[in-house]
Amino acid sequence: MAGDKSARGAAVALLNAVLGDGAMLSQLEAPEGLTPAERARAERLAHDVLRNLDRADRVLKPLLRKAPPLPVLNILRLAVVERSQGAAAYGVVNEAVSLARAGRKTQHLAGLVNAVLRALPEPLALDAMAPPMLPRWLRQPLVHLHGRDVVQTIEAVQAAAPPVDITPKRAAQALPDGVALPNGSIRLAHPGQISALPGYASGDWWVQDAAASMAARLLNAQPGEAVLDLCAAPGGKTMQLADAGARVTALDISAPRLERLRENLARTGLQAEVVVADALEWAPATPYDAILLDAPCSATGTIRRHPDLPHVKDGSDLPALISLQAALMDRALGWLKPGGRLVFCTCSLLPEEGEHQLAAALSRHPGLSVLRPDLPGISPEWITPAGGLRLRPDHWADLGGMDGFFMVCLTQP
Repeated sequence: MAGDKSARGAAVALLNAVLGDGAMLSQLEAPEGLTPAERARAERLAHDVLRNLDRADRVLKPLLRKAPPLPVLNILRLAVVERSQGAAAYGVVNEAVSLARAGRKTQHLAGLVNAVLRALPEPLALDAMAPPMLPRWLRQPLVHLHGRDVVQTIEAVQAAAPPVDITPKRAAQALPDGVALPNGSIRLAHPGQISALPGYASGDWWVQDAAASMAARLLNAQPGEAVLDLCAAPGGKTMQLADAGARVTALDISAPRLERLRENLARTGLQAEVVVADALEWAPATPYDAILLDAPCSATGTIRRHPDLPHVKDGSDLPALISLQAALMDRALGWLKPGGRLVFCTCSLLPEEGEHQLAAALSRHPGLSVLRPDLPGISPEWITPAGGLRLRPDHWADLGGMDGFFMVCLTQP
């Protein structure tokens, strides 16, 4: 029980930082003193609450005369989500009241927490409620592009905890049980502790969303080719390229994120040259046969894995991101051998970071042409008129969906 209290308190602290300070969960350290299991539970609880924030608030609104301070509201939200997941009412209420009493700014509202949680409706099934809507700045253009039905399916996929996808090595000996996806990935519905699964310690596979894995497949690196993975961390695409037999250079601006890449390479026994550098300032000594540019973007295609994003981002960083993507694409094209290939991809749902970037690049570089996707597992309607690949969370919705991406393979004389 003490561990539960630690994890719950840490989850509320994470929620306070995201919803109060505008911090991204990926940039936050869990409070010290937690075991790895408690830290993982705290992060999972915070993710679950953020996915269900709107639903939890709809449950709480009739029970509150006015909104309490954010730390108290987050204690209530956490309790509602836990109750909806089947946690025992007695334990949830007691721990929520204890959390309120433990805070100097919340202790005077412990009675309110107790009264509200004891008045929760039964049964409490958040999953039966309409999923939270995307923020207006993102929802409006997507409805205009794809229609309301598609966007509602995207929202439903993003409201559910995502499955775990893995990419097997070509010579994998041990793999966990899962569903083989049409593109070659394996989907694990309830994997438990990842590092305890068959083949993890022996490096037979790595965690990578099925949609993300398609970028390296689109590049189609050949044995012996010199390949650059730009913005490479945490390394899923690097490992795919190395596993294909290419001579890979993995470049990223973030040294800490590249440490994860090095750890993954060591575990899988794959080889790559790892470079910490800013791609806008760095230049290679010799050109490459192929380059994979996974450009910094709004990450709007990964909301199901990063449910804090709609509560932190407002679209104001889009113009800077779009300029950076174009600059990186232009630099990367200059590093290709004649006839070389560049895959440009972003984990974004917005055409400004995908289809529009492709059109602008073709107009800036008259000799540039598109190699249309020919990959197992993709549907023809996912291919755009210009030859890009538009992946959306509602694709494979019956299997649990996928992350949203735009990717295109370009070549020049």
